[in-house]
Amino acid sequence: MSEFVPASNVVLGQSAASVDEALRLLAAKAVELGLSDDAEGVYGAYKAREVEGTTGMTGGFAIPHAKSDAIKAAGMIVVKFTEGIEWPSMDNAPVTCAISILTPAAEAGTTHLRLLSKVAALLMDDGFRANVQAFDDAEKIAELVNSGLAEA
Repeated sequence: MSEFVPASNVVLGQSAASVDEALRLLAAKAVELGLSDDAEGVYGAYKAREVEGTTGMTGGFAIPHAKSDAIKAAGMIVVKFTEGIEWPSMDNAPVTCAISILTPAAEAGTTHLRLLSKVAALLMDDGFRANVQAFDDAEKIAELVNSGLAEA
């Protein structure tokens, strides 16, 4: 998984007025990156997951994740927002960075769970969170995430 997140999957300087807008942005990016051909299907999978419970974590991060037949290949998208989004989270802080996991439905019990547990472990690391928040370089963020996925 050392190159699981290419720099093209790191999107900087985005704005979203709401969780819905952020999820729509992620779904559109999934289509742009070739992970899906169905932005509405991906958006619907994100929304279904949010209904189960928020994906907002702590320290300004969220892990929106979708598993769906609308997703052709497993992937991850990292989006940094210019302003915090009111996103229900464990610490009630606005979300400024989303690390999104996309998985085909057939890989829901394997790839999806493995990626989700790795990202959750990374977000418990203060240094990882601080570096992702501090970097404004897609290459550096992709390297940081890939390195963390390899170690976690």
